[in-house]
Amino acid sequence: MFDFADGSREQVDLLGGKGANLAEMTKLGLPVPPGFTITTEACRYYLAQGEEPQSLRVQVTMALRRLEDQLGRRLGDVQDPLLVSVRSGAKFSMPGMMETVLNVGLNDYSVKGLADAAGDERFAWDSYRRLIQMFGRTVLGMPGALFEDALEAAKRRTGARTDVELPAEELTALVESFKQVVAAHTGREFPQDPREQLDMAMRAVFDSWNTERARIYRRRERIPHDLGTAVNVCAMVFGNLGETSGTGVCFTRDPATGKPGAYGDYLGNAQGEDVVAGIRNTLSLEDFARLDPASHAELTQVMRRLETHYRDLCDIEFTVERGKLWILQTRVGKRTAAAAFRIATQLIDERLITEDEALHRVTGEQLGQLLFPQFDADAQRELLTRGMAASPGAASGKLVFDSATAVEWAGRGEDVLLCRRETTPDDLAGMVAAAGVLTSRGGKTSHAAVVARGMGRTCVCGAEELDIDVETRTVKVNGTTLTEGDVVSIDGSTGEVFTGRLPVVASPVVNYLERGLDAALAEADPETADLVRAVDRLLRHADRTRRLRVRANADTAEDATRARDMGAEGIGLCRTEHMFLGERRVLIERLVLAEEAADREAALAELLPLQRADFVALLTEMDRLPVTIRLLDPPLHEFLPDRTELAVKVAVAEARGEADPEAERLLAAVDRLRETNPMLGLRGVRLGLLVPGLYAMQVRAIAEAAAERRNAGGAPIVEIMVPLVGSVMELHLIRDEIDQIITDIAESSGAQLEIPIGTMIELPRAALTARRVAEAAEFFSFGTNDLTQTTWGFSRDDVEASIFATYLEKGVFTVSPFESLDRDGVGALIRTAVASGRETRPTIKLGVCGEHGGDPESVHFFHDAGLDYVSCSPYRVPVARLEAGRAALAADTGL
Repeated sequence: MFDFADGSREQVDLLGGKGANLAEMTKLGLPVPPGFTITTEACRYYLAQGEEPQSLRVQVTMALRRLEDQLGRRLGDVQDPLLVSVRSGAKFSMPGMMETVLNVGLNDYSVKGLADAAGDERFAWDSYRRLIQMFGRTVLGMPGALFEDALEAAKRRTGARTDVELPAEELTALVESFKQVVAAHTGREFPQDPREQLDMAMRAVFDSWNTERARIYRRRERIPHDLGTAVNVCAMVFGNLGETSGTGVCFTRDPATGKPGAYGDYLGNAQGEDVVAGIRNTLSLEDFARLDPASHAELTQVMRRLETHYRDLCDIEFTVERGKLWILQTRVGKRTAAAAFRIATQLIDERLITEDEALHRVTGEQLGQLLFPQFDADAQRELLTRGMAASPGAASGKLVFDSATAVEWAGRGEDVLLCRRETTPDDLAGMVAAAGVLTSRGGKTSHAAVVARGMGRTCVCGAEELDIDVETRTVKVNGTTLTEGDVVSIDGSTGEVFTGRLPVVASPVVNYLERGLDAALAEADPETADLVRAVDRLLRHADRTRRLRVRANADTAEDATRARDMGAEGIGLCRTEHMFLGERRVLIERLVLAEEAADREAALAELLPLQRADFVALLTEMDRLPVTIRLLDPPLHEFLPDRTELAVKVAVAEARGEADPEAERLLAAVDRLRETNPMLGLRGVRLGLLVPGLYAMQVRAIAEAAAERRNAGGAPIVEIMVPLVGSVMELHLIRDEIDQIITDIAESSGAQLEIPIGTMIELPRAALTARRVAEAAEFFSFGTNDLTQTTWGFSRDDVEASIFATYLEKGVFTVSPFESLDRDGVGALIRTAVASGRETRPTIKLGVCGEHGGDPESVHFFHDAGLDYVSCSPYRVPVARLEAGRAALAADTGL
């Protein structure tokens, strides 16, 4: 238990983010209502034991009495009651956690004392109905619609457009109605004992840690499940005390664009969650300045002080109680990807942070979002309506009106847009599944806007012309009626909503990467130009900082060109089997099915010039940069005729009393080579050993291409990689043949050829025997896709759809091991191979060529494991470059 005055932001693990920041603001002397924090340690005890620590009730009593003595009021007193709010607060901001419960301590008696003390009967009964509504929904787990329906009925009876217009007598009746709803739904009366209310609310915070929506959010954000949450108990201040009161949320810079200057929403005569919930559309801070100049001026000073103290964009919640400003919360604000890059470079220029700190504050995931396409401005479009541009991006999809439908439709491959009046934490699963979010209520600091920005989802909020009817699954707007399943497009950068699916074009960041900074700036508007400059500045700093080199996986000269544009420093994986798709496939088929040596040699002779031309083009494009070429590694079935088609052909011929000798011969050959599990069958080095001449042809083509380029004045750097090695003897046998061919071609061409021979580590045995494998290998490249499959015993194509969803839900995974490297299993094998490989050959070059090479989290592991380079698909190269820089910073400076 910590009073706000006793903690600090350094204690975020213990106090949670909210509690640590409340303590920090209290230390700074800002106007924070007093209160106390129950630590995450208490939550972990509760979750493990099923009950609170015995001493917790005593410590809460002591903290509560200190708070009462400080304010001169008692919790739930019948004359001038102290009321408190109860809020969750984990280490990391989690939209899936429990909503706030306000006005704890009100009951049938203290509500009258509150009315007398405030001199405002309406305010007191409004506060009481809010408590019952929040308590019922959040603590008792009742459906929010039970209360919302009663509230809407009260508005209809009185002709009120908003809850602010409801008179005191109607609110009094509404309280009785709410209490009856609680009793009918739960079988018990609404608790009248203020301490019981407090204890139940605190317990609900602990329980909220393991709600489904909280677990969904943690899985998505890769937050550990064992942290627990703190509980913050804070003395109430009231924004619903009339025209001189209100509540708001503000940011010290625009979290959507990064534009400097105050940004936020304000609601007069409102309380707590009204702004975030989006139940009424809000006023701007400029409006607030006109309504209450003194409070606005004080808020502006607080915003500047907090941004200076935290040296970052701050998200601040505040309340004005009859002209008195109170600060209820601050945290480093969530922001869009574009805002993250702009704000980071702004703070460098303002001398608030260093370039290293700026690089630490952007992520590869954010850079990846900036590579997404945008709507084509020149395309024909039909505008439906406009809302607030809450989270940038271009999203098209089928309208759905609830979270469950969004999850269901997205699960079957549909692009969906979640369309709601306003979102709540219960909508989190649907927001994760949807391509974008569209709401008719709420401002830029509403739940929908804040969560969408944090997740990188496109969002348009507060499109007031939308008349959404969840019951009929329709939305009416400006004379047009849309039904669930109709396709709509939303532009989160402008707030525009269009009918149909709009075409997209490359993002300005992709234009910059492909064409260079000057060309991109020449076409950009000022805001876009700022973004491009920011990305260029931080990406160049990452390049200066990183130790890991970044290569690309590329199979053609066209892929290589794209890779170089993206900043690749070579090719880490050229998959030669991709060169034999389409019309060339028949050549490999003829080779594999050849029964006579003459037939096999004829097929090889036809393949050789095609391969040589492929490699010449690739080495020309990547001149002076390393190119790692993997020898053929297809599951054999991919290059055999379709057995079913052959069997049908033979059967039809037999039914007609005819013979088809060629089809019968092919069917017999396919049956001979057919495998039960082709992914673990005749492929990789096994294919090279069992199909005479295949690898020899490829090596000859590589060596001849390198000699041709060198004799033409080029500087090819080529490496040959042997796939799927499990035993060093396999590599020795293949290498003897490879070395002889390279020597022969060097002598016949007169070109000096230095071509390292290495292997792809994609089997656990290869990793565990790397000390021996390194005797014959000059480099290792970890094929983490297959290494993950063989370590887990998973067939990726089969299990991702069938078991991964359940494994994620049950916590076996926090993220798919094919998406982000399994550090404990696959990572341990990699570390073993690195250490033992270098023990045998200290100069061995080590890289990774699985798609994990472009995953931000995995890049940090590869840096820590001591690899020399990562390789990934061309469009992930910028992400890998950025994360390699951040990994070096984390290792060297702890950032």
